[in-house]
Amino acid sequence: MRTLRVLLAALALVPMLFLAAAPAAARDGKLNLQVAGDGATGVTIRASYADGHELETLVRLVLKATSTSGDTIGPIQLNPSGEGQGFYTSGPVLSPGRWQVTVSAPAPTPAEVTVAVEAKAEQTPPKPAPGNPVALPEKTGISRGVWWLIGGALLIAAAGSAVLLARSRNS
Repeated sequence: MRTLRVLLAALALVPMLFLAAAPAAARDGKLNLQVAGDGATGVTIRASYADGHELETLVRLVLKATSTSGDTIGPIQLNPSGEGQGFYTSGPVLSPGRWQVTVSAPAPTPAEVTVAVEAKAEQTPPKPAPGNPVALPEKTGISRGVWWLIGGALLIAAAGSAVLLARSRNS
């Protein structure tokens, strides 16, 4: 009887193995690349499978770029960023101006995307004048929402105490 149960349990698991393998097989290795400027002189890329699933392994991405003035950059191999699985960054590789950026991935995960990117010089905050430190905004106290939260908590505590007191008197 016990052998029969083990055999039936094993047979029940076989279809589940095929279902678990189906999404991986459906991806077929095609990538979706979303390419954009990083707000300064770099490029960010988000790579995922064409069906929308996150990448399970690192892929090799290569960047090439051409400016409107004819300058070229690349090919540059892109490194994964610390933002999560499937995110890549170029670092500051573009000079300020308009660029046609092409990011490609070779086989077995073929993909290629070309986008226009506006690279801008990095902005730095102004330095305070010597002897005149920048004044930070002062806190004006506890906000109204916090006071309402504190009042509500006190009201709930008082109601709970009243219920416990009434129960102890009835006992």
